[in-house]
Amino acid sequence: MFSKAKIALVLATYLAVLSTAGCASISQSVTQFISDPVQTNMLSGREGENGPVLVVKIDDTRSARPQVGLEFADVVYIEQVEGGLTRLAAVFSSSIPPRIGPVRSARITDIELLAQYGRVAFAYSGAQQKLLPVIADANLSDVGAMRRGPVFYETDPNRVQPYAMFLNAQTLMANEASKATVIDSAKNVGWTFSKKLENQGFEISDVTMHWPAQKYSAAWDVTSNRWFLSVNSVPNVSDLGKNLGPTTLVIQLVSITPSEYGDKFGGNTPFSQTVGTGKGYVLRDSTVIAATWNRPDSLSPTTWTDATGAEIKFAPGQVWVALTDKEPDFTRKVASAPTPTSK
Repeated sequence: MFSKAKIALVLATYLAVLSTAGCASISQSVTQFISDPVQTNMLSGREGENGPVLVVKIDDTRSARPQVGLEFADVVYIEQVEGGLTRLAAVFSSSIPPRIGPVRSARITDIELLAQYGRVAFAYSGAQQKLLPVIADANLSDVGAMRRGPVFYETDPNRVQPYAMFLNAQTLMANEASKATVIDSAKNVGWTFSKKLENQGFEISDVTMHWPAQKYSAAWDVTSNRWFLSVNSVPNVSDLGKNLGPTTLVIQLVSITPSEYGDKFGGNTPFSQTVGTGKGYVLRDSTVIAATWNRPDSLSPTTWTDATGAEIKFAPGQVWVALTDKEPDFTRKVASAPTPTSK
């Protein structure tokens, strides 16, 4: 199946050639464009370019909702921060929306987590002084608000601080392209995709994930083939009115320990260790698959295998990864009772 953009390009080419060439040339040109395969993004397995990778830190508290731009992300990470709350790291490549936010500050977990993506454009509102040299030394293109300023980061007058900063993402990425800023394109970060479920698991209707001061739930929606997300029992709806939710939901059980960093209120910043190996769960097609994750070093991708050692393939579409140290609660799907037949 071809995208609307691809079809439009083919027709435009056909008409252009028609006015200047014979039938043989027309046929050759149109065939060339039609045979050009649709590009698939390596991070989400959905149709889209493997463009430069932009990562945006987004607030995940009640005051931040509705969040803007998340439905366009290829991958979204849920990270634990101070006070047991969560914050998001949203990864964009196949599509960059005009506006993303509310943008919040970076954390130490981001450095190790994002290294597997290569040199990404890292957008954030700021960071504590002690962390800034670490960000500067990391393999990141720092496009944060402290470096790029109000042309690219604007304050929404309808929101209150610190939940009012939004990124003009398309404008920012165009600026980086004009400056020839080194930003790596999307690459394989450990998973591949298959439309068909290839691993053994058990069917569930929903799952609940826990952090000390936050709770995410995900329920399988048959109509859209996605996991509809709720936060603290409230549906997680974007500013466009769309219930956020991935086709593949990954629960990665990690070690979360106090770090040497803290916020301005004296709260300690936790560090989620994403290098090493551990257990987890991959949820797709209303099924949960018990998994083992492995990442030998920060530059290596994170691979996922089932109990037999076979690779777990994700469903094409958006991926959410929950980094937590607490076991989730699953609700098994109740089998439908057979319909009685009359004799």
